Amino acid sequence: MAADTEEIWLDEEESEGGPVKPFLEHLEDLRWTLIKVFASYAVGMLICLVAGNQLVRFLVYPLKVATRFHAPSASGTVVIEWGTNVVARLDRSSAGSWLKGLGTNVHALQVVPELVEGRWVLSLRPEERPQAPEPDTLVLLKNYSPISAFMVAIKLALYGGLVISLPFMLYFIGEFVLPALKVHEKRFVLRALGLGAVLFLLGMAFCYFVMLEVALGATVQFSTWLGFRADEWRAEDYVTFVALFMLVMGVSFELPIVLLALVKVGLLDYEKLRDFRSYWVVVELVLCAVLTPSGDPFTMLLMALPVHLLYEVSTFIAWLWWRKERRLAAAGEV
Repeated sequence: MAADTEEIWLDEEESEGGPVKPFLEHLEDLRWTLIKVFASYAVGMLICLVAGNQLVRFLVYPLKVATRFHAPSASGTVVIEWGTNVVARLDRSSAGSWLKGLGTNVHALQVVPELVEGRWVLSLRPEERPQAPEPDTLVLLKNYSPISAFMVAIKLALYGGLVISLPFMLYFIGEFVLPALKVHEKRFVLRALGLGAVLFLLGMAFCYFVMLEVALGATVQFSTWLGFRADEWRAEDYVTFVALFMLVMGVSFELPIVLLALVKVGLLDYEKLRDFRSYWVVVELVLCAVLTPSGDPFTMLLMALPVHLLYEVSTFIAWLWWRKERRLAAAGEV
């Protein structure tokens, strides 16, 4: 009776997930799958276009966090204001003698209209403050062409739409692929997709809350060390940098899924992963150096540390599977 039950269970594990269809029906299903995938991506892009200003605030937040730790001392700068708006920031040490002679208590110049000899002119009126105002961001983001704002919006839609629509795209693709898989294959794919989604979000969160602050601050300091001013960036370049950095980190956190899938299909095992560890250190450093947008060594190492930790976790899980297989093999021999 136990043997019959085990045979029925094995038959269910190896059974196909869906009915057999003719080739033309599979093509029709593929066509509708592609339509739903592109439609979900289009809806995600539309949402990002509508919420473009909110996405910009979201992406600029790491730059504001970096300002708290990497911004130069405000005592050496003079702010030029028009009303409540900051027009420019001038470095007191590199400016002319007239700016140096304002005194250390003058941290702001207000643009005011004055009537001089019957004509209205704009003049700068010093304002004494107890301390210099804190800058809003480490670097000012500006658009330098008429179409720059549209390019920023398009890039926000492309990158943000992909992140928003990715779960729906995977669901539609799963509807097409999963019926052709066996029951145990379905179980493994669904677990891999769920864990992969969690790891992808963890990678993006780690990049957003940790790595971007370090990378942005290091970039500004490196530019200053080279002798260049880094107080203004193109908004389009900044959006591309942050979005790609977050996507790269999200994809890099998928390493355990790839390694464990290769272990499951028999291309890798625990012993190969263990022996390849020393080579993987070199490989991950090279990959992180290429994929890190800022390119500085500190950010590269900061990216390599969680990637290597994920490799060690994958090796440990492969060891657990390897030990379980050896126990089952020993029990079968007995």
